[in-house]
Amino acid sequence: MSTLQHTGLRLRVSEKFGGTVQGEGPSTGVPACFIRLALCNLICSPCDTPYTWDTTRFDLRKEAHYENVEELLAWALDQPEDLVVVTGGEPLIQMAGLTELVKGLRAAGRTVEIETNGTIAPSEALVAAGPYFNVSPKLSRFGAAMPETRRLVPDVLRAFVTTGRSRFKFVVSEAAELAEIAALEAAYALTDISVMPEGTDPEVILAGMRTLEGPVRERGYRLGTRLHVLLWGDERGR
Repeated sequence: MSTLQHTGLRLRVSEKFGGTVQGEGPSTGVPACFIRLALCNLICSPCDTPYTWDTTRFDLRKEAHYENVEELLAWALDQPEDLVVVTGGEPLIQMAGLTELVKGLRAAGRTVEIETNGTIAPSEALVAAGPYFNVSPKLSRFGAAMPETRRLVPDVLRAFVTTGRSRFKFVVSEAAELAEIAALEAAYALTDISVMPEGTDPEVILAGMRTLEGPVRERGYRLGTRLHVLLWGDERGR
């Protein structure tokens, strides 16, 4: 931690909270604390955290604040959960501060997962720090407001695969979208794929899981969920 006390690096933070569980991906159900960073480089209309980036609807001067890396590190290490999830927004926009935060967390023995949309390649220093990357490329329907070249960056997807520490997580609303996932899997050698239904209502999530279970299983993917939505609906900070 002493090496962080002189960096002067800050991160723009939307919110942070503990006393919960990881709701998505391979660590679903694991006790976790969360640091949600502000700002995103994509404009997904179904986004469930638009307050982290959408200046047309939210005032980021009120929704986000700056914190020194060492302050965030101290907060995270004061939480009882071993797993620290850094999410967004898009965390890799703030690469320098993110890297120092992860270095401090890993040096203290914490497990770190970074949630990313997979369009910004992680630096060598960030990969070396040892986090897991939960990569969530945006499919054509979810990212309909953007050209494909913005939501899918081939060299970046390959870079994440090369780390050996990336898991791929897709949000879908219907089984037909699994063909799009399969094409990405083949093109970029994606591994550890989970598929979860879109939604911020428990009944919508359950209905989506029932619809997807068979097709997802047949593809050999993991059926994912949004456990935090099942437990607490669309409540922030959970």
